[in-house]
Amino acid sequence: MSKAAAKARAQVVRILIPAGKAAPTPPVGPALGARGVKSMDFCKEFNAKTAHIEQGVPTPTLITVQPDRTFTFITKTPPASYFLKKSAGIEKGTGKPGHEFNGTVSLKHVYEIAKIKSTDEHMKHLPLESIARMIVGSARSLGVQVVP
Repeated sequence: MSKAAAKARAQVVRILIPAGKAAPTPPVGPALGARGVKSMDFCKEFNAKTAHIEQGVPTPTLITVQPDRTFTFITKTPPASYFLKKSAGIEKGTGKPGHEFNGTVSLKHVYEIAKIKSTDEHMKHLPLESIARMIVGSARSLGVQVVP
């Protein structure tokens, strides 16, 4: 495939951006600037779309950049690790997952997080129990103990 044909396709950029705090500084500016998109336009649209979310919540975003330098973006729910750390009341995960535990969350918290995550497009087809199991796995890797 030639370089011109490769450039003619839409490019997808995945970035984790704090809700309501997008600015044309790294990581947003360089990622979009390299593809010829005005990062300030994206930041204004993103901040307007995420105004209803609590400021600073990490929001995974898929930005599709078209060959004519127009863009569309999709925001997803925050990562499970964010919700687990918030409900366990910890700042960061443990250095030795499986051996040390930083905090605990109840099964009720896990199911609440699973309900939030089930609204994501890529998880709509999964049953709630499967999503909850994924969250228990994330908790284990963070060093958060799940208690009944």
